[in-house]
Amino acid sequence: MISAAIHGFILAFGLILPLGVQNVFVFNQGAVQAKWVRALPVVLTAALCDTLLISLAVLGISAVVFEISFLKVMLCLIGIVFLVYMGYVTWKSKPNTDKMKVQSFTAGKQITFAASVSLLNPHAIMDTIGVIGTSSLTYTGLDKAVFTIVCILVSWIWFLGLSIIGRMVGKLDQTGQFISRLNKISAVIMWGTAVYLAFTL
Repeated sequence: MISAAIHGFILAFGLILPLGVQNVFVFNQGAVQAKWVRALPVVLTAALCDTLLISLAVLGISAVVFEISFLKVMLCLIGIVFLVYMGYVTWKSKPNTDKMKVQSFTAGKQITFAASVSLLNPHAIMDTIGVIGTSSLTYTGLDKAVFTIVCILVSWIWFLGLSIIGRMVGKLDQTGQFISRLNKISAVIMWGTAVYLAFTL
């Protein structure tokens, strides 16, 4: 059981650590929101989407669904369009140092975008299926449950921590220059991901 927990922690942390659209967006919203609590929609959405993907991967359902080529192509196309659009919105957005008027994503936009970059990215889904789903096959019963729960907990703790660090950085950045640069980096990552998805179609 302990080995399953350690295995789940290492795998989940390894998958979630690289700089990607999801991580940058969570950090960004933590930094630009007037209060940390206003970044909770993106944190909860990202964590819930990861929970869903990990659960489906362990159950083996996502692997079956992903074999349907039509769904795979549709996911790619929708994901590409959304990433290009959100990249444009993020690039154009400017931080406002006036605390009474904060230019940041609404709860609805946070939820929509966080869900899209989690669920409409075939490669993120394949990572979950290929690494966590395949690794879970070595466990049964309680060990498998522990492995799955640890993977999910890593995701929740990571996104909460990322938003808190973003909030701390945002409070230190009184001029808005860092956030402005971060917006540009976020947009480039989004566009880069869209181009990568387009080439894999």
